[in-house]
Amino acid sequence: MMLRPLRAFRSVARLRRLELNRSDRVLRSAASVADLRRIARRRLPGGVFDYVDGGAEDERSLRANSEAFAAIGFRPRVLAGVHAVNASTTLLGRPLSIPLVLAPTGFTRIVHPDGELAVARAAAAAGVPYALSTLGTRSIEQVAGTSTGRLWFQVYVWRDRGLVQQMVERAEAASYEAIVLTVDTPVLGRRERDIRRGFSIPPSLGIDTLLGGLVHPSWTWAFLASEPIRFENVIGSSVGDGSNPIALAEYTMRQFDSSLSWQDVEWLRSIWPRALVVKGIQTVEDAMIAADAGVEAVALSNHGGRQLDGAPAPLALIAPVVDAVGDRVEVICDGGVRRGSDIVKAVALGARACMSGRAYLYGLGAAGERGVDHVLGLLAADLKRTMALVGASSVDELDRSLLQSIAVRAEVS
Repeated sequence: MMLRPLRAFRSVARLRRLELNRSDRVLRSAASVADLRRIARRRLPGGVFDYVDGGAEDERSLRANSEAFAAIGFRPRVLAGVHAVNASTTLLGRPLSIPLVLAPTGFTRIVHPDGELAVARAAAAAGVPYALSTLGTRSIEQVAGTSTGRLWFQVYVWRDRGLVQQMVERAEAASYEAIVLTVDTPVLGRRERDIRRGFSIPPSLGIDTLLGGLVHPSWTWAFLASEPIRFENVIGSSVGDGSNPIALAEYTMRQFDSSLSWQDVEWLRSIWPRALVVKGIQTVEDAMIAADAGVEAVALSNHGGRQLDGAPAPLALIAPVVDAVGDRVEVICDGGVRRGSDIVKAVALGARACMSGRAYLYGLGAAGERGVDHVLGLLAADLKRTMALVGASSVDELDRSLLQSIAVRAEVS
């Protein structure tokens, strides 16, 4: 009699194989970007995690970026004969496996020693572009040397225009296909989590960060065993050899030019022969000016909620911007993407693609390059599943008829 329950149990139960590799164990339990965020939060010192996760001031814009996606639902079409889903598209005239670009993020090696190299390799494997930041901790040439994929380079128009021109010329020589001009940083936003943690801009590790490292030994050991973190793209004769990263950072932050204007876009166009993307557009009016200026794409962005608190959520700008600029310029939505269904919503509203930064940083913080691979796999699978469920076989079939607003009812107190 005792054997019958045992046989019944064995018929439905299967023991999991013991996984010795830490990354495999971590990723096996990560079903979403939110799971990877929680894992990264446990692994990283508090100051490092907040540097990645935080926004400006009260973080209203940071929250609004994600809440905008939550406020839009679907109108699924059934019996649509979806035999197979093709999530590929084009951006800047070249193919994309899915409508996604990995956004530029600065100081990436503070999350994991491989930093930008890991992200670039993961992007190439997934068939999506990676945008390297001016404030990257790996150089234009190092990233180009490790990636076989599409590379973009993000720039700020600094006071030292000669240094900017040198970087642009280096990007051209290294076969980067696009320059991404960030235009929403005439000054830096006030990121209060960093201030409270002692993790300041310019970046410096406060006592809280160092003490936090003691209870995060895997991060601490990797950090101490790695070469010093430097802003590799701005090292040169005018800024020293970068051996003092804090001094280099202070120089860099002094370079932000509040007099940036549309004339600087014209100047950048004059020295860069390939595609130009303007990132940080937050109004229809500026999107129209960018289109008139002849740029190839605009990235609707509030810098991930890290600059002006109260700036609009990029998702809400897509439809009016697309209606205003037509097909003169491609539109990218940057900010708040956590699921493939978010990408479906943005594309259905008219965006050509989305940008995402924090999502892959959570993966990098949780499990290095494997974690970034995992994030991209989750987004791609979720994107294709959502397309099948709304009745769209291809990206071209995504339009506003598949979306609806979700009414938010105020709770009665």
